[in-house]
Amino acid sequence: MLALADLEAICMRESSTTAVLCLASASPRRRELLSSIGVEVEVRPVDIDETPSVGEAADAYVARLARQKAAAGVGPSSLPVLGSDTAVVCDGVILGKPRDQQHAAAMLRGLSGRAHQVLTAVAVSGPAGMLEACATTRVVMRDIAEHEIAAYWATGEPADKAGGYAIQGLAAIFIERIEGSHSAVVGLPLFETAALLARQGVPLWNGADR
Repeated sequence: MLALADLEAICMRESSTTAVLCLASASPRRRELLSSIGVEVEVRPVDIDETPSVGEAADAYVARLARQKAAAGVGPSSLPVLGSDTAVVCDGVILGKPRDQQHAAAMLRGLSGRAHQVLTAVAVSGPAGMLEACATTRVVMRDIAEHEIAAYWATGEPADKAGGYAIQGLAAIFIERIEGSHSAVVGLPLFETAALLARQGVPLWNGADR
């Protein structure tokens, strides 16, 4: 397994020389979402403790982690730094990444045939200080059969996903509807993110918005 320093070195080499933002995450989904709005990034993964505090509400939890990631990502470059965190919440319980197959199956059984919330916070540290926003999306899943749960785990997709599923991947067939931001469920609320980046002076659309 690659150490954080090794992963950071690889990501830095792959980052664009025209980067206008530092992304404090190794998530390819967040990088792709930013690229989709013309924001090229320098990737700088960070390692923070993501354990929820006792009694911490889900919105406060994701906001705290987003701020901590943005702060931890500040480095020698003068680029603004973006941190983000996503949590899946069902019945007031934060569902993290599954520990194993049994845990992932239990998560999907709990989400099957009902609605849950996905909260994604984003924080951007830059000339305007630390700016943050949070998007809450309601996701409704259809009933998921036991054989589908087992087959989905076998694909390998849910192993590193909050809530044990990826809406942009194979699990899309489980989603009946969403109310809110699709990009937030994927990993970054683009509407809120674009507003924060504009306030920090970060150009969008590869500078065509200027």
